[in-house]
Amino acid sequence: MTSYATSEHLEELVVLVAADGHAVGTAPKATVHHAETPLHLAFSVYLFDGAGALLVTRRALHKATFPGVWTNSACGHPAPGEPVEDAVQRRGRQELGIDVRDLRLVLPRFSYRAEMDGVVEWELCPVLVGRVVGVAPEPQPDPDEVAAAEWVPWEQFASDVLSGGREVSTWCREQVAELDRLGPDPAAWPSADPADLPAAMTTHVL
Repeated sequence: MTSYATSEHLEELVVLVAADGHAVGTAPKATVHHAETPLHLAFSVYLFDGAGALLVTRRALHKATFPGVWTNSACGHPAPGEPVEDAVQRRGRQELGIDVRDLRLVLPRFSYRAEMDGVVEWELCPVLVGRVVGVAPEPQPDPDEVAAAEWVPWEQFASDVLSGGREVSTWCREQVAELDRLGPDPAAWPSADPADLPAAMTTHVL
């Protein structure tokens, strides 16, 4: 099995894409987020426990993009040639110290552009949902990535975000609006067709 883990000896790369979703190259992750960030591949995942609560996280205060902002469970960038669900599993273990189960693709064509303090995020960012075992299991977040985490009932979280009563990242706010249109029960959200993912994104059949 191919390993996509990074270390001080392995430079983490992101996949650069054209507006139509086709790959146009790669670049080191450490160099892509700035005032003129190029469009690149990413993903967002919403993780639920056995009672239907959503894991919500606060980004570490020293992150280069959107530091200290509350957002969805996890985000990340698939490595070149890495299937998206493998990237989600990798990120779940690295960032949150948890194993992700039952992944499903729900928003294959989500994309966004956002800016904070002069740094731009510009991503083709499919959205997946997944499950962790048990009720409100305790994550073990990497402090370099996550400053805090909490479990919130989905209905409460979505209502607070959509009403403006809870500040979250730009992408999370836009994603919650689209997810809310899929219905009130995350377990009943329809799975999307992996064929609708950006052409540059490798995937297994979810």
